[in-house]
Amino acid sequence: MGETVELTVGGRSVRLSNPEKVYFPERGFTKLDLARYYLAVGDGILRALRDRPTTLQRHPEGVEGESFFQKRAPKNLPEWIPTGRISFPSGRHADEICPTEPAAVVWAANLGCLTFHPWPVRRNDTEHPDELRIDLDPQPGTDYDDAVRAALELREVLAGLGLRGWPKTSGGRGVHVFVPIEPLWTFPQVRRAAIAVARELERRAPERITTKWWKEERGAKVFVDYNQTARDRTIASAYSVRPYPHAPVSAPLRWGELLEARPQDFDLASMPVRYADLGDVHADMDDHAFRLESALESAARDEREHGLGDLPYPPEHPKVAGEPKRVQPSRAKH
Repeated sequence: MGETVELTVGGRSVRLSNPEKVYFPERGFTKLDLARYYLAVGDGILRALRDRPTTLQRHPEGVEGESFFQKRAPKNLPEWIPTGRISFPSGRHADEICPTEPAAVVWAANLGCLTFHPWPVRRNDTEHPDELRIDLDPQPGTDYDDAVRAALELREVLAGLGLRGWPKTSGGRGVHVFVPIEPLWTFPQVRRAAIAVARELERRAPERITTKWWKEERGAKVFVDYNQTARDRTIASAYSVRPYPHAPVSAPLRWGELLEARPQDFDLASMPVRYADLGDVHADMDDHAFRLESALESAARDEREHGLGDLPYPPEHPKVAGEPKRVQPSRAKH
């Protein structure tokens, strides 16, 4: 366990300590397997992370050991990995790593980073998101198939607003859809657009889809987690390994694959094979940047015609003017 290996990544040499440490006992995958995986999908995950302040979800002792989220760049950060300064809802700030080459991903894997959580901004402008991210989260009583059905309906909603999304598995039971946007709007504005999209989706299938923030109100439906667009909320990147025993990964998909693909099809062993065959099926995302005027007009119309204003923020956020009471209905005092 004490030996090291040197991996060549894009012309850089990256040192890997304890390469035979087992990270996924159920499958027998080691730290070296993890590093080689990120080598195999290097260009794909770099496309998802490039220049983005990124939180590292670290499991230094493997998937069965303790884990933590590292937001601030480690003190031993190599000089060739840049950082970006992000501001938290509290007003405090941190400098997070911003990968600009695949070697940075492998370097983080050596620290036991399984999952990368990039912000929806680039380091040259950390106040204006360039992605609208929709998280379709199946609640108890629903499953991945329900999330897929919601995603296909979401595709139509987005098209009606002049938007296009790129879908991926969450690595669990959910589906993520990312929409590249021009970095012209603030976090609250992007969140407002996400709420408008979520509400339209809910209107089309209220028996299957919900925007209810409180779990006790959701029922057996797919929750559209609009708060994943709030400041300091992040979603696992495409190609990230998820911390489950079978080593699944968050798999980028083409829309035509959604109905047939299963989350368990994509893991540490199978994704490099798919990647070698197809490359990054989301490679063209950076060629597009959509505008949010139609979604924001939909939000204004919801407020004007239906009295639908803001929805609750996550608990760590300061109270926002116009936000509903931040207390679950069963505990509210009447």
